[in-house]
Amino acid sequence: MATGTRRERERAQREALIVKAARELAEAEGWDAVTTRRLAAEIEYSQPVLYSHFKGKGAIMTAVAAQGFKELVNELRTARGAVRDGSGALAAVATAYTNFARERPALYDAMFTHAVEVQFATADGPAYLREGFGELLQAVEPLAGDDDPGVLTETFWASLHGLAMLERSGRLPMSLHDERLKLLLGRFAAAHG
Repeated sequence: MATGTRRERERAQREALIVKAARELAEAEGWDAVTTRRLAAEIEYSQPVLYSHFKGKGAIMTAVAAQGFKELVNELRTARGAVRDGSGALAAVATAYTNFARERPALYDAMFTHAVEVQFATADGPAYLREGFGELLQAVEPLAGDDDPGVLTETFWASLHGLAMLERSGRLPMSLHDERLKLLLGRFAAAHG
């Protein structure tokens, strides 16, 4: 039994190393630079070893995205839990979300812009997706009034995502980020508070 446990632990360590290397390479050079050949060279394993853990780049990117969703859940939960009033929670979550997207662009891309093997908006989706949406929902729900809290949360999330992507691409200047976020929060709270 100890041999099996050691092998499982070593396998998990290799998978973690592959995911870490992919994430670091993507953050440094973008996802186009992440290939199984390049990863194998970076971590000094053969390509067959990589393929024994992941079917290919898409599966590695999915593992990176899963890691990112878990980190985002923790950041949203911490932000929301640090304040007590509804509008404060909404602002804290919005700030945490947009900061996350800005500070980890390749990770954010793996999570939201690249095709990964994660099913969104289904009851069968991974727990970390439901938890992440739940953190947003808990910040939005007190302001929902007669609106469907789920749909309102989706709309708020889409607004945050749009801001993050448009600012990062340079289509909207970053210098006005705080003003845009303040305007979004003020209009959102006023319309639904």
